[in-house]
Amino acid sequence: MIKMGHWKDVPPEEMMEGVKIRWVIGKELNPPNFYFRVFEVAPGASTPYHSHPWEHESFILEGKAGIRFPDGSLKEAGPGTYIFIPPNEKHQFVNLGEGTLRFICVIPKQD
Repeated sequence: MIKMGHWKDVPPEEMMEGVKIRWVIGKELNPPNFYFRVFEVAPGASTPYHSHPWEHESFILEGKAGIRFPDGSLKEAGPGTYIFIPPNEKHQFVNLGEGTLRFICVIPKQD
């Protein structure tokens, strides 16, 4: 069955100070393969610098992002930028702007 809705109707969860996540397509919809999330990062905040065994597909919706690479370098990204992060690659999203950084992040479904 097709399901649809508006991402803003999905309540945000505080992942850590300054970082909220909305599980737009998460466990409650029981997708067969992928989870679809929207992150909101406050000015000056960032996600953890981390890695994990699954890939990410991300897309910047709004704001000024810094994408931290495995070598520690930080590359600027703006709306319309896609980011593919392979499994086990260290990465981080940093808000470099004055407004909210908002991006989509798709990951394989984890059991």
